[in-house]
Amino acid sequence: MGTLAEDVAIVTGASSGIGRASAERLAAEGASVVVADVDAEGGAETVDRIESDGGAAIFVEVDVTDEEDVQKMVDTAIETYGGLDIAHNNAGIEGDGSPLAQQSADNWGLVLDINLTGIFLAMKHEVAAMVERGGGTIVNTSSIAGLSGDGTAPYVASKHGVVGLTRQAAVEYGGEGIRVNAVCPGVVRTPMVERSLEEHPEAIDQITAEQPLGRMAEPEEIAAAVVWLASSDASFVNGHPLPVEGGLLAR
Repeated sequence: MGTLAEDVAIVTGASSGIGRASAERLAAEGASVVVADVDAEGGAETVDRIESDGGAAIFVEVDVTDEEDVQKMVDTAIETYGGLDIAHNNAGIEGDGSPLAQQSADNWGLVLDINLTGIFLAMKHEVAAMVERGGGTIVNTSSIAGLSGDGTAPYVASKHGVVGLTRQAAVEYGGEGIRVNAVCPGVVRTPMVERSLEEHPEAIDQITAEQPLGRMAEPEEIAAAVVWLASSDASFVNGHPLPVEGGLLAR
């Protein structure tokens, strides 16, 4: 039996990258997982991968900016598996990479809607379900861009917002038995990063040179931190933005 046997988890943005790795790791530890994403094909593939390894998972197509979709996601966890114990709110986009003065208001709104409002809506409904359950754990995906000025204006603003929202929820709901933390990855080899590197292949050498460990992270390394934060091993960790960035912030 895994460390999360009998737990029920939701993972948003679970069709690929960190979300997929997190869903797979949670399932490997025994949790029943609701795989949530706007990408139905990728989400179904994540479910297939979990089930082929003997785990339990179901896919729900979710636009995290649509509150009805988010409510449906949480309701599916309760109706299918009996409740909700763990949530990894991971869905996010990078948006346009232009400097601040060249950013459009539309791109600003899109990035904030998905990266920040999406997490607010997910937490709103997850917390309600966890209060009824008698407790739970939430892990939000922020970024080292949520702890520094490393990125574009809308992305950095959204990820700083995730850290603030995480801390506020931790203060408000700790007494209800709900721990809320954030994971702050550095550069991770995900489809989002791969797209960027295809456009700017020269950036690979720059990333390697800046990284004390000399490489990018793999999604599974971030998933390991997510599962630790969600587990009883982190039972007194609350309101913490955990950097998982290979030492980039130590420079």
